[in-house]
Amino acid sequence: MRTLRTVGELRAALAPARAAGSTIGLVPTMGALHEGHLSLIRRARQQCDVVVVTLFVNPAQFNEHSDLERYPRAERHDAGLAAEAGADLLFAPSVEEVYPPGFATAVEVLGLTDRLEGATRGASHFRGVTTVLTKLLCMTMPRTLYLGQKDAQQVIVIRRLVADLNLPVEIEALPTVRERDGLALSSRNALLDPSARHRALALSGALRAAEELVADGERSAQALLDAAHAVLAGASVQPDYVALVDHRTLEPLAELDRPALLAIAAPVGRVRLIDNTTLEPTVLSPSSSGKATTSCIA
Repeated sequence: MRTLRTVGELRAALAPARAAGSTIGLVPTMGALHEGHLSLIRRARQQCDVVVVTLFVNPAQFNEHSDLERYPRAERHDAGLAAEAGADLLFAPSVEEVYPPGFATAVEVLGLTDRLEGATRGASHFRGVTTVLTKLLCMTMPRTLYLGQKDAQQVIVIRRLVADLNLPVEIEALPTVRERDGLALSSRNALLDPSARHRALALSGALRAAEELVADGERSAQALLDAAHAVLAGASVQPDYVALVDHRTLEPLAELDRPALLAIAAPVGRVRLIDNTTLEPTVLSPSSSGKATTSCIA
């Protein structure tokens, strides 16, 4: 695996593959790789001739400088994991390479970004996400972009971005990978102290509580949200939001009468975590939000 620092190096490295008609897969990350990232790299390895992993902590999507500074960084370790999982190229540019002096352009998806994370973190968060993803797609020009379902709203927003701009890329979203106890894998988990780590299990527990109600026939959004809130309260976790929304439009639902996303965001100690599950009105048994999984649900 080669590590590249500039857009020119990346394009030069991909030119032979592109000329030969080889397929290119892109796995964008902010580093601190875990099994969720590695599952994306392995899927890309199965499906593509060339696998590009990007490692860039994007300052444009952070609301607080302190959060940006605390974000875990371990490039050498990440490079080893990416290579072992099957990456051919690791693109790890500087901030100046991605946002050179005089940079004055932004890409924004309206509507979808006003809710959930957008309502909590502000418009600048998703503007930073969609701008950097657009740049990475233009730099790499992959056939397939691999994303993780844990960032469910981000997946929905990027799908809209690609559709609206007629970008020639397929999107494959793989489901959240979890620890055995149900905690969704996240680079931020490394910042949890033991007490916060235990309390963080309330997020997946809240999702399971709602899933179990759906399996028993409950369709009232309020009942599902109340069940999730009760689990969070039991662990003294005060969420930024718990929302049941349409899985495509993110519109709030009063009843589970179509496929829906149950999404949670909550600070646990000093670390803000997100989690979600997809609920189906025809489900007959609880899904496995407390178990690791590798099948695609998006």
